[in-house]
Amino acid sequence: MDEPRSSLETPEARLRSGLRAILPTNRFYATKFHATNPADPISTWPFTTKAELADDQLTTPPYGTNQTCERSECSRLHQTSGTTTGKPLRWLDTPSDWNWLLGCWDWIYPKIGITRSDVAFFPFSFGPFLGFWTGFEALTRHGGLCLPGGGMSSTTRLRFALEHHVTVMFATPTYAMHLIEVAAKEGIDIANSSVRTIVVAGEPGGGIASTRARIEAGWGAKVYDHYGMTEVGPVAVQTCDDDTGLTVNDTAFFTEVIKPGGHNATAAGEIGELVVSNLGRWGSPAIRYRTGDLVRAPEPGRTTTVLRGGILGRVDDMIYVRGNNIFPSSIESIIRRFDRVVEYRLRVERSGSLADLRIDIEPLPGVDGSQISHAVAKAIQDELLFRVEVIAVEPGTLPRHEMKAKRLIFVQT
Repeated sequence: MDEPRSSLETPEARLRSGLRAILPTNRFYATKFHATNPADPISTWPFTTKAELADDQLTTPPYGTNQTCERSECSRLHQTSGTTTGKPLRWLDTPSDWNWLLGCWDWIYPKIGITRSDVAFFPFSFGPFLGFWTGFEALTRHGGLCLPGGGMSSTTRLRFALEHHVTVMFATPTYAMHLIEVAAKEGIDIANSSVRTIVVAGEPGGGIASTRARIEAGWGAKVYDHYGMTEVGPVAVQTCDDDTGLTVNDTAFFTEVIKPGGHNATAAGEIGELVVSNLGRWGSPAIRYRTGDLVRAPEPGRTTTVLRGGILGRVDDMIYVRGNNIFPSSIESIIRRFDRVVEYRLRVERSGSLADLRIDIEPLPGVDGSQISHAVAKAIQDELLFRVEVIAVEPGTLPRHEMKAKRLIFVQT
């Protein structure tokens, strides 16, 4: 369905008009808003959670009741990876909604200097997750050459990128670093290749300075962090003009930052949970959607919303160990400064109400494991002010990931 709005409307006005338009036919939001007036302050509207949407799809399979139009009007199906909360969410889009999603990338590409003259490589299998499907199609419709990389080994992908003079690559931070490791083993010179831009998404790594620096050094290319979700679409990007955070597409999304686990707004500069409403994907909308992602609340009075430091982590990934609140991203920021460490894993061992953290690190072959594990443990203690056990494992021990990495595991002892 088309969005009933004027281009001069504010994001708040567009959200209100969109809500009014969907309520007559969208059973999910009609139920949620049965006691709410769209004219009420947006801060009083009910939140939407992933758990609610998952329960709705379980009760009314396979797509739930968050549908403003008939299934026959939809042309695309995507679903979440399911890596953060378990069961994937399915999401349908009408041709109009899909065009809106592509338009979000039309806003992104000029911000990161990508044009139709670029050769873009997507080195992963295209599954049903939204991922970079929208990025791929948005660039091809403007005449850009886009190369899919499914069904290839990592070595083949690297050679493919060089043979086709790829200038832009899309990947998770984890996989971009893994390709650096593979290139070193195979003697493939990627630092001097034609790749000049790498767009990363799916994990907080793109917003972590040490992680970004390792990718840029390994590839000899500029890294741009991108943030989006299957449920809401492509939301924000680190731009050429501002690499200190993620710039939100305020023309397409209404964003809020609230206290983790609460309902009230977070003060500027403080860490809170990002809440997103999209302003054009009305066939299957997301209104006041609690993303579960942690960000710093933006400064008030700015004409553009910038999330300083990007995505800091997830609400459900915060670790409470022996009196310390720990974000995995803060540990990664330290570990990635050690170029002799190839991969790592956080292991939280719980016994009753207590929890201990152990960090497994995988050094480069030939590196003294005892020495590097001691150095990492000392850096964590010096900077994060708590002691942690760091154990060096044999090369090739820890898993490698093509898409989102799962480095945090919980064990009940």
